[in-house]
Amino acid sequence: MRLVVCVDRDDDLGRKAGVVGPVVGRENVLAAALKLGTADPEDADTNAMFAAIHLLDQLREAGEEADVVVLTGSPKVGVLSDRRVADQFDRVLREKPASSAHLVSDGAEDEFLFPILASRVRIDGVRRVYIRQSASLESTYYTLVRALKDPKLRAKTVLPLAIVLLILGIAAASGVIWWGVIGLSILLGIYLIFWTFDIDESIIESIRSASTDVRQGAVAFGFGLTAIALVGVGFLTGYNVYVGHPSDTPIDRVVRFAATGILFWLFAAEIWESGRAIRQYLLRGHFPRSYPVATISIVGMGFVSYGIVYAAALIENLALTGAFGSAQLPLIITLIVGGLTLVIGASAFYQYRKVRSTPAIPGDPVDNSDDLPSAGDSG
Repeated sequence: MRLVVCVDRDDDLGRKAGVVGPVVGRENVLAAALKLGTADPEDADTNAMFAAIHLLDQLREAGEEADVVVLTGSPKVGVLSDRRVADQFDRVLREKPASSAHLVSDGAEDEFLFPILASRVRIDGVRRVYIRQSASLESTYYTLVRALKDPKLRAKTVLPLAIVLLILGIAAASGVIWWGVIGLSILLGIYLIFWTFDIDESIIESIRSASTDVRQGAVAFGFGLTAIALVGVGFLTGYNVYVGHPSDTPIDRVVRFAATGILFWLFAAEIWESGRAIRQYLLRGHFPRSYPVATISIVGMGFVSYGIVYAAALIENLALTGAFGSAQLPLIITLIVGGLTLVIGASAFYQYRKVRSTPAIPGDPVDNSDDLPSAGDSG
């Protein structure tokens, strides 16, 4: 069988038409395309779905056994979006084993998922759909106005500009323009970090998962609250140590702050991962394969972190006594080397398990459900 695959990476189908992916079968895809076209006649994904149906009809007329499927991602395009597409494609392949597929795309963004699809089944080709438009309507003003109505484009362009103008305006009105520049730099830095690593989407997903856990009585929610509380305790304890040594240099005070808080943060990370593992055990009857890897990595990063803090204390001639005693060179070397060994070993073990779980026959779907976050996962 050959599959005609259309990918809606930013989930316009779900946001605008209320259709949940994956959508399998000619009639279902046609109905979904009509819903999306009715909700937003100018969305390019509608044309891509019609093009996929057209290609399916051509393949069937040629006597081939074929079917069509639409995969959906997330409005926040990134790692979670691509994971959703991959998970949906695995589910489709389990129901409809295919020997090859043909990708229908409405732009280069969807084609970023080509390696994900190609790792599961042979891709025979890619058809990109272009929309023909009337030249009389293609004025610069019209194009900009229509583009700025896209929520994704507004979030990437208008929001940063609005933050800049707002902060500078308030700072100028208050007569503290330099503080405005400092605050603007901090906020834009935080915004870029969140945008780069999709932290905002992870936070939203965690809030939704926590809400689901509360309603279902999941144990992971209690573990998550405990982990967050430990992070706060670590910062508070470190801050008390920081302000309790006013005679030290700023670097010395930061070193004391880190040495005090690291242990709390490490326990918080382990409790968080344990909550996720216990929740999956209760749902699926087995612990995730990633749990021992995460635990070893946390311990290794803890050793490295303490080694770096002790090294900074030794360089500063600071009499620091932490969880492993006083700062001495042999101890520092042992902590850093041992921590790096644990982290590298955990990574190698994970790759080994991943290779062992890969099927020997090319094109067979790989079940990575143990390593993917579930819909109600608070971690």
